[in-house]
Amino acid sequence: MYHALVSSILELTNDVREIRLKLVDPPMIDFIAGQHITIEMTETQAGIPHLKKRPYSIASSPSEKHEICLCVKNTSEETGSSPLCALKPLDHVLFKMPDSLFGVDQNNLKQCSLFVATGTGIAPIKSMIGDLIETKSSRLILLYWGLRCEADLYYQNELKMWADRHPLFQVITTLSQPTPSWQGTCGRVTDHLQRAIEKIEGMDAYLCGNGEMVKAVRQMLLSKGMDKEAIHFEKFY
Repeated sequence: MYHALVSSILELTNDVREIRLKLVDPPMIDFIAGQHITIEMTETQAGIPHLKKRPYSIASSPSEKHEICLCVKNTSEETGSSPLCALKPLDHVLFKMPDSLFGVDQNNLKQCSLFVATGTGIAPIKSMIGDLIETKSSRLILLYWGLRCEADLYYQNELKMWADRHPLFQVITTLSQPTPSWQGTCGRVTDHLQRAIEKIEGMDAYLCGNGEMVKAVRQMLLSKGMDKEAIHFEKFY
């Protein structure tokens, strides 16, 4: 079991928070980009407290060994991440060691990795892309991120900085319900991928977010001839 303190909380949007946990015991952590931690917290349902175990993907890079970052959506009081979003700086958090097989094998010979996210499904994908960039991967990195409207945008400056500094990284953030003033990409990620992805040779894919998107993108990639072993996914909701 790991012991950490909440070092900072950043309001990314009106319902998404970035929570950073500073390791106390042990003081360092090793994990693979894409993994999650499991936090035990007390949640109240119908007035009755229950001890719940919930997984949260790590959004930070494995190179940050003294502190990890979580990207959490605040949902209703009855479900989801609300107890975690109730944390305050210097609160104590206990969690189990990182787990899951959702991650990039940097030893494979793929020439291109496609990442597709909706909502806070960006968390493990941000960790994986950051790790690829830091380790100077020679593969082309494509990210398609679907959000609803301008109020849901976050991490845009960091992603733009990565794209400016690393020519092999390309990112498209698309909004499904933008306001008329939005001048960026519009529509669902599935619609853009259907048109944009023509050749799948030498490509693998990593999908994270809502189950409908994951299912649709996986079926689309399979229909284009991608091997199912090359498609990795994790459903958040």
